[in-house]
Parts: sequence; structure tokens; C-alpha cells
Amino acid sequence: MVVRGTVAQPGEWEQARSTAGQTAPEAAQTAAAQTAAARTAPNAAQTAPEAAHAAAKAEPDTPPTSLEAPPAGPGAPKISREAPPAGPEVPRADPVDMAAGTEWTARYLRTVAAADVLCTLAAGLLALLVRFDRYQHLPPDYLIISIGLPVLWLTALALSGAYNARVLGVGSDEFRRVLNAALSLTAAVAVISYATKTELARGYVLIALPSATVFDLLVRYLLRKRLHRMRGAGLCMRRTIAVGHRDAANNVITEFRRDHYHGLKIVGVCLPDGRLTCQEVAGVTVFGNLGDVPLAVQQSGADTVAVLACPEMDGIRLRRLAWELEKTGTDLCVAPALLDVAGPRTTIRSVAGMPLLHVDHPELAGARQVLKALFDKVAAAVALLLLAPLLAVIAILIKSRDGGPALFRQTRVGKHGRVFTVYKFRTMVLDAEERKPQLAAHNELDGVLFKIRRDPRITRTGTWLRRYSLDELPQLVNVLIGDMSLVGPRPPLPEEAAKFGDYVRRRLAVKPGLTGLWQVNGRSDLSWEESVRLDLRYVENWSFALDLQILWKTWSAVFRGSGAY
Repeated sequence: MVVRGTVAQPGEWEQARSTAGQTAPEAAQTAAAQTAAARTAPNAAQTAPEAAHAAAKAEPDTPPTSLEAPPAGPGAPKISREAPPAGPEVPRADPVDMAAGTEWTARYLRTVAAADVLCTLAAGLLALLVRFDRYQHLPPDYLIISIGLPVLWLTALALSGAYNARVLGVGSDEFRRVLNAALSLTAAVAVISYATKTELARGYVLIALPSATVFDLLVRYLLRKRLHRMRGAGLCMRRTIAVGHRDAANNVITEFRRDHYHGLKIVGVCLPDGRLTCQEVAGVTVFGNLGDVPLAVQQSGADTVAVLACPEMDGIRLRRLAWELEKTGTDLCVAPALLDVAGPRTTIRSVAGMPLLHVDHPELAGARQVLKALFDKVAAAVALLLLAPLLAVIAILIKSRDGGPALFRQTRVGKHGRVFTVYKFRTMVLDAEERKPQLAAHNELDGVLFKIRRDPRITRTGTWLRRYSLDELPQLVNVLIGDMSLVGPRPPLPEEAAKFGDYVRRRLAVKPGLTGLWQVNGRSDLSWEESVRLDLRYVENWSFALDLQILWKTWSAVFRGSGAY
């Protein structure tokens, strides 16, 4: 309750409730008495008539609100029994969800540590059996070393940061830190044994530590895949508050909903203008403005704050936010305005006390591109030799269906806009190109691509060829002669390339590929904008390791057959 601008104190709501059932005159009399009592409390010597006279002269400085005593008189409204909400209600997180969001990390770390122990014990046992079992005797000292090896292994992993929750579940940092721990432990064992003149069987060391590394990498990979499946079901997610403008928040919400394996779930948004323009962004509640981030973290049970590109969030305000989040142990992530630039191209250097993000140019020429081209040609030649019987069988099946040619030749646009002929197994009827204009109205994709999920031009043989991407195997010839690469952007048609703007033409900076990020991330189920984004991501972040990763994922994408039509 507010009386003449004072803040309601404890117990005043109970007094208001006691007067709510009175008549208007009674309520007026009670309010006047309460006001007089408040004024006469500091001066106990004031007489009752003087107090009544002071109460009669009491006038509100401001118009009465729902928390103030209403004016006396006939028809005066009754005082509300509950304090009304200030604006639209903001939902609070379920305590169960908040607890689950903080407990899964510790549970997963315990599982990883237990797996590390088992892997090291298995490696030590393997080294014992291989090195000493031929003598039908296991030395007790090496048996003790094998039992104590997990302690050394876990210590090395902890020192290398392999148990940092931020590297678990996504990225290559986790595996890189395991390798660093293995190399460091091996070097430490060698140095200590040399310095102390300890006789240690080299065969045991050369078997135990490499085996522990391989076992650990394999088990952590399997645990990561299990974690990805759980995240796909909405479990083991980090509750995140997105801070930035509406468009940026909408983009990051869409991205995280599409790729659950990242482990981030946007549970709230804070916009520069707060809740004035909108109450939700892509179905996620807006908690307030940039100053309401700590309160949003508390109300939503978030454990991470992601600050998007936002000019209003300057250095001073960001530092103050970091201080506030430090009190609750909430992680703070800052997303730069760069789009799809991977970590290897970025380096943070401190200049005059300012952290500057340096961005390296993509490696589109040089020795690594020569290595990529050599790998492509060798791999394509070997694949053509191994797959020759399968290619012959597919060609015979296509030819026997309608007597038409087994191969389909089509003009595509390659690196730097150079036109070339691509080879594929024919999966459509002979007059497919002539019938295409009649089906233009049934195009299911936006942008410049033409795709129909149940295209009537596709033959029965072509259906299963497309499902498992067997129709693209003749493109190995294009890779062998240098028109294409094993991994790269999708090769566009000339009419598609003619519609490219300057931004999209960046795809043509590298050779098109037999597979790529578009192949392992949905294939034909992707929209035009999404396929362009993935192709540009590959161009900007190309590396030989990325090529190997995409080739590895292509097998599972092909066998699943999702998005292939």
C-alpha cells in the first residue's frame, strides 16, 4: 500500500484486506484513522482531536493507484485483495528443469571419467598380455603399474583440460586434448625413467599408452553420439538467454532448433527495446531489455548467456554483465558479427588492452590445395577400380528398362564459372527435360532450385539409385579429370548460376564436390537459403581435416537415405 508516496510496508496488505468488505463510509473512516495514526506515530503527545483534524486535511499527492487507499465516498471501489501484475506476466522456469539442466553435466563428466578408467585398465591389461604372457608369468611390479595407470591417465587428462564441460559434445577440442594428454604423459614417462635410471620395458609403454589413447578416443566418440541422440530428444541441453536484436535472436533460435547436437536451447530473449515491440521471438519469451539479463537468468533458470552482435551492448555494459553473471556462475558467450567463420581462422590478440579478433583469409590456393587435388585424383582412381563391377551392373539395369543410355550428361558450372559436363546415371525417363516446364508449378523448393519429392519423371530403378546416391558415382570421372572435387559445394546449372548475386557467387571460388556439407545436413530437404549458407561455410572454412570429416559423415547420410529424391 502506498500512502502519500510512501512504500507499502509489511502488514499493510492485511489491513487493506480487512477493509475490503466494509461499506464505503466505513472504509473512508478506517482509511482516515489509519492515515492519522501514521502521522501521529512520531508525535505521541498529539491529542485525539488534533489527530482527527490532521487526518481530515490529509490529501494524496498523486492519483490513487491499485496499491493506494481509494477516496472515500459513495461508490468508492473496494481495495484489491491481490497486487496486480506490472505488465505481461513472464513465465518462470520449472525447478525440475533447472535442476536437470545443471545435473546432466556432472553426470556426463562422471560417465566420461569412468570410461577413461576402464579404457586405461584395458590398455594396461593388453600390454601385460602381449609383452609378458609369452613367458607365462606376469611381473608383479608391472601389474601394479597397470592398476595405477588410470590415476596417471586421469591426471594427464585433467591437466590438459579434457574434462572441461565446454569442450564436451561438440567440436574437435575434446579429442585434441586427449591426444595432448597422451603425448604429455608419454614424454613424462620417458623423461622420468631416464632421469631416475628406472628400467621400464619399452614394449609395455609402446603398447599401453597408444592403446589407452585409441580406446579412449573411440569410447568418447561413442559417448558423444549417445549425447547427440539425447539432445535430439530435448535432453542434456544448456538453457541459454539470447541478448541482441530481434532478427539476430530469431536466427540463432532457428539455428539451435535445427541442430540440437550443439546442446544450447534458447529459453529467453532480452532485446534493446525490451517488451515494447514484441512479447515473443520465434515462440521464445522476451524477458526485458539489456539491463534485465541477470533477472532473466534467475527467472528462466538459464546457465548460459549468449550476447549476439548488438551495438547497444558496448564494452562497459558487457563488462558489468560479466560481473553480474560471475556471481551466479553463469557462462557468458559473445558472438561476433562474423557469419560462419570457424575457429581456426580466428585469433584473439590483445592490442592496447583491447581484445582484437583477427580473421585469416581462407586457403583457396597454395600447397594445401595441391594436396587436396592429389588426394582427390588418387581416391577417385582407386574408387573407380573397386566399384567397376557395381557400375557395370547399374548400367545394365538402366539400359534394360527402356533401352535408353545408361549415362546422363548435363552442363554444370564449376570453379570460377567454368562450364563442364557432369556425368550421372540416368534416373529419369528419356524426355525428362522436355517435361520439366509442365512441372514447374509443382516445384517444392524456394529460390532457384527445382525439386519435386515424387517426381513422375523418375523411373523405378532411378528411385533407389537416388535414395542411396548411386546415380552420382560416375562423377568420380569428373573428379579424376579435375572438373570436380570429392568434397565441395553443389555444382549449379547454368540457369541457376545466372541468378546468383555477388554474395552467392562466392560458391564458385572452389571446385564443386561429389559430396559436401549440403549432402550430410539434409540434402534435398534443405531450403535454397540453407544450402547456400552451407556451401559458403565450406568455402570460408575449408581444410583437409574438414574434407575427411565430411567424407566420413557421407556414409551414414547415404545409408539413411534421408532427403534423397
